[in-house]
Amino acid sequence: MKEVAIRTEYITLGQFLKLADCIATGGHAKFFLQENEVHINGEADNRRGRKLYVGDRVEVEGCGVFTVIGA
Repeated sequence: MKEVAIRTEYITLGQFLKLADCIATGGHAKFFLQENEVHINGEADNRRGRKLYVGDRVEVEGCGVFTVIGA
């Protein structure tokens, strides 16, 4: 499991995918989420604006499993 550190209260799923190196730019998020399955704390979610907080567990199809941590 990989860790992704954030310095703010939350991060959107689109921003998270870029930080986690699943996509090259934020602009790819919409298309990536249409074609790949993402589970947040065990629940499927493909909303680019979904807010992720410290402690959330994110599983990204073809990319890996991540935990959001504070900086």
